[in-house]
Amino acid sequence: MVLDIFYGALNAVFGPVIALDPNPNNPIFTIFLISTLVAFVITLANKLLVNQDRLESLKIEMQEFQQEMMEARKANDPKAVEKMQKQQMEMMGKQKEMMTMSFKPMIVTMVPILIVFWWMAQEPHISQTVVMLPQVAYYVLLVPLFHMFYHTAPTTPPGAIEWLGWYVLCSFSMSQLFRKLMGLKGGGM
Repeated sequence: MVLDIFYGALNAVFGPVIALDPNPNNPIFTIFLISTLVAFVITLANKLLVNQDRLESLKIEMQEFQQEMMEARKANDPKAVEKMQKQQMEMMGKQKEMMTMSFKPMIVTMVPILIVFWWMAQEPHISQTVVMLPQVAYYVLLVPLFHMFYHTAPTTPPGAIEWLGWYVLCSFSMSQLFRKLMGLKGGGM
């Protein structure tokens, strides 16, 4: 099976990393490294595949259009509203262009990242990882809200997150750091 080939390759790459982890039975550091690598690849794909200046100018145009439309409606000016509605078709084209730009990196990175996620979920060391957070961090990071949508295993102690929660926290923070370092405009992962 093709996935078995990828699984074997990922075992060959990350197996030694898990073995070098300070706690190989609960490889928090390994998950951090994988999430950092994935965040870097996604950010690099965004940097290489998206015209950042064009995307930023389109965002500004959309914001200005929405502001003008809101002001025209607020002023109850039928002529201004009609003019803005005529411009709306042009804006829809620009919105489509923005979406197309945003989807390019996702299309390129989605399959490899899904394979890495699949491997992480199958790898017993990683899939059984539990990270104890300080109580303040547990609530500041809204982990209880996350647990409302993603149910943890019954054996997960209170105040802890499993591998997926740890991956998301690491990936989000590293993604923001890489976006700043690479000069990407706007937010997002």
